[in-house]
Amino acid sequence: MNDVLKIIIKRLGLGLVTLLAVSVIIFGAIELRPGGVAEAVLGQGATAETVAAYEKELGLDRPAPVRYFEWLGGALTGDFGKSMTNGRQVSELIAPRFANTLFLALYAAAVAVPLALILGVMAALYRNSIFDRVVNIMTLTSISSPEFFVGYILILFLAVKNSYFPSLSNVNDDMDIMDRLYRLFLPAMTMVLVVTAHMMRMTRASIISLLASPYIEMARLKGVPQSRVITRHALPNALAPIINVIALNLAYLVTGVVLVEVVFVYPGIGQLLVDSVTKQDYPVILACTLTFATVYILLNLAADVGAILSNPRLRHPK
Repeated sequence: MNDVLKIIIKRLGLGLVTLLAVSVIIFGAIELRPGGVAEAVLGQGATAETVAAYEKELGLDRPAPVRYFEWLGGALTGDFGKSMTNGRQVSELIAPRFANTLFLALYAAAVAVPLALILGVMAALYRNSIFDRVVNIMTLTSISSPEFFVGYILILFLAVKNSYFPSLSNVNDDMDIMDRLYRLFLPAMTMVLVVTAHMMRMTRASIISLLASPYIEMARLKGVPQSRVITRHALPNALAPIINVIALNLAYLVTGVVLVEVVFVYPGIGQLLVDSVTKQDYPVILACTLTFATVYILLNLAADVGAILSNPRLRHPK
């Protein structure tokens, strides 16, 4: 257990260094924008006096390293500053949007994970059959299709030609859970179609490689039922790569949701990021990107820990 704890602390330290590097890159990219932040917000028609007054009001006249460390100190305490467009605290803008994004991601994960595991196991058991070929063709198609294309196809057939579901995912706090799930069906299914393929193919490959192992052959020779061979012998030993790909796809469900939220006009953090880029609201952009980076790093850490716990050989690296 001490080895696992050391690995977790090491990966967490590397994650913090990565997060710091991401914040420096994003802050530096904004600073290096041609014309500066003030001119970008005020527009090209702003006079030099107006730009100078705006920079002084927001503290932009100070050196960039000083402003970065002040922003970083506030970010560590949850204070990301104020929005340039409406003057509200950035944390107040992000919190409800991030909650909406997490709800959508969990909705998609609740469908995608068990579906991918079931399809992967069945495709491995019936390898080279019609079922296996059809599933592989469908997964390759979904992998090759970008999210916005899949979303528009679903809107066309399930919202425009057949009014089964709403094309816009407008939600609010007064909705009950069933109404919210109904309105989020199309964006959730868009994400399910994209991420299921990765998890299913990894599950299939892992199971196939294990089915040729000597201990699996011995279990079959002893007359162990096929279902027990899969659930008690093959699947537990295939968990390490499967857990890894599931955790990485969960990270994608949270951080790669930007295009899906834009297509369905869903009030999540991805839509907020796009709106902030359009309005050139840089404090919100910084906070959104840092939030995405944090979630991705934490879920990558969870993937590493899950793989280590499911495979004892990884606890003692050589």
